[in-house]
Amino acid sequence: MRVRSSGLLAFLGLIAIAGWSKNACALERDFQNWLNITTIGKFYSDDKVFSHLRYWLEGQQRLGANSSRYSQILLRPGLGYALTQNTSVWLGYAWIYTGPPNSSTPYEENRIWQQLLWVKTYPYLTLTSRTRTEQRFLENNPKTAYRIRELVKVFAPIKNNDRLAFVTSDEVFFHKNNFVGTNSRGFDQNRFFIGLGYEVNSFAIAEIGYMNQYIRRFGVPNFLANILGVNFYLSL
Repeated sequence: MRVRSSGLLAFLGLIAIAGWSKNACALERDFQNWLNITTIGKFYSDDKVFSHLRYWLEGQQRLGANSSRYSQILLRPGLGYALTQNTSVWLGYAWIYTGPPNSSTPYEENRIWQQLLWVKTYPYLTLTSRTRTEQRFLENNPKTAYRIRELVKVFAPIKNNDRLAFVTSDEVFFHKNNFVGTNSRGFDQNRFFIGLGYEVNSFAIAEIGYMNQYIRRFGVPNFLANILGVNFYLSL
């Protein structure tokens, strides 16, 4: 089960990357480094309602232009409620700075987000499904951009190694409205990740790997980034 699920997700991601790259008439490319630190924690309480509350603290630093400058900075806090042991709902805010090469003109963005998070651990792997909706308020754009994104992730421990794991994920983004011109609705971008995870201790996991990001853009060539991704996940 572990090998089949992980292999299938990786295979589908590679097919998608190849298809999008081949069909792109013009493409801007870049090598980037992304650092992500995400903490998900509980509020410890004897109260039945309060004990189900969760908090989300996320910060990202992204280096672009061949990893020579800050291309994006992201801060994303949120509050969640655990419906079951595996399922939780979330509401949060995000602030994002975006600059070259992702955008020729730097801009800031304020964002409201909601998500449904499902995490299930099996004997040989952990599956994650994250469905997130976003209301994006972009600088110098009077229209609110509505977006939905879906992530599927496989975390499969390597046999005979208690701490090392194979990790792969794919996340697809769709615009729900025309916020730029008349044809911005529809596919936005895809992010495919493959790498290794390391269980530092009972509450911290580090991941390092390769991410392929493909973005559909408007009025300029589409964007393809080859990314060295480093992720730290804390569960408190």
